[in-house]
This record gives sequence, structure tokens and C-alpha cells, in this order.
Amino acid sequence: MSDVTRWDYDGHGLEDGQVPDAPWPIITEWVRQAREAAADDDAPGVQEPDAISVATVNADGSPTVRTVLMRYLTPGGPGFYTNLTSRKGSDIAADPRIAASLTWPALYHSIRFTGRAEQLPRDVVTQYFQSRPWGSRISAWASRQSAPLTGRSELEQVEREYAQRYPDNGRADDVPLPSFWGGYLIRAETVEFWVGQRSRLHDRVLFQCSGDGPLDDPSCWTNERLQP
Repeated sequence: MSDVTRWDYDGHGLEDGQVPDAPWPIITEWVRQAREAAADDDAPGVQEPDAISVATVNADGSPTVRTVLMRYLTPGGPGFYTNLTSRKGSDIAADPRIAASLTWPALYHSIRFTGRAEQLPRDVVTQYFQSRPWGSRISAWASRQSAPLTGRSELEQVEREYAQRYPDNGRADDVPLPSFWGGYLIRAETVEFWVGQRSRLHDRVLFQCSGDGPLDDPSCWTNERLQP
């Protein structure tokens, strides 16, 4: 294919002697860089720095991947919020194995996680839900995520009905948390970092956890450099 566009990569962050004993310092630094780049009009184009691709499998082992927003990040792992009856929620209920990827092409950085999904505690979910804009909270009620829809007008009609039921009073609790809405933590068993380099001699470092320790616990993690 002679019309293929090719770019020279020039990433940084995994130089020899700079890889820590646990993945957490790299994760937090790269997320910080991506968020700062997204907020800087003069920086390389980073849109939605918290966009994370999440892959699940159903009871038959068929995989599905989708992009959601990472709205939770602690040493326990990254996490996201969703309708628990959605395709991803049903998949996780059948098989908690999960994979996820944060990718920032403009920074030549990518982080891959594999592990198991765990539901976030309801108090954590409630706190986040109440921080969302009123319209987003109404949408959580209106959308039966992944269910068939006859047309957009049907969805907008349901949205109007919930907006009338739970009017915007300017309070965090003016829209109750739906019982079918929650969040998941990705309890990572492996974390792989990728840095794009010139001539495709990319840097890759794989961290593997021997137990279920947090991302900042060096006693849990070992790492090795991989061929590109």
C-alpha cells in the first residue's frame, strides 16, 4: 500500500534505569501528562485523556471491546462507571476477566491492563454519581444501555419523563442513584507500558503481579523489558 501514512515516533519514559519497582508511578505520571496536554492548547492534540478501551468476554467466550471514560484511579486500579445491565455488565457478571488500554498517540504512550473486574462499593458509586451534571444523572435513568431502540425520539421522550420526575433543584441528591447503575474496578494482574520509538524499535515493559496487591506495592510486582 503505497499511500500508507507513516510517522516517526519519539516517545520517552521507559529509559534504562528509570523503570520503578511498581507500575503506579508510571501510570500516574503518564495520566498527568495526558491530562495536561489535553488542557494545553499549544500541546500535541490529546482528546479525552481518560478514554480507556475495555474488553470483556461473555459466557460463551466471545470478546467485545468498547471505549469508556476512566473516572476512577487509585493504587487499587483504574475504574469506570456504567449501567450494570449493559453488555459489559452482563459479560462481567458471567466472566470477570477483563483487559483495558489507555492510549495517547500524540504522546507515543500506551498502558495495557489485564486482570479481573470488581464492582465498586455503593458509597463510592453514590459519591461519583452525585458529582455528575444533572443531565448526565437523568440520562443514567433514561438509558437502558445496550437494549434495542426504535429511534432517538423514543429515548428523548423517556429523558423528558425522567427530567419531569427529577427536576434540577441544584442539589447533588435531586436525582437518586439507580439500582442498576454502578462501577467497576480493574484489579490488574499485568500492566504493560509502551513507548513509541523511531524505526519501530519501541520500548515495552511488562509488570506482573504475584498476588492481588495494589499498583504501588513493589513486593507484589516484577517487571521485564520485552522485544518490540
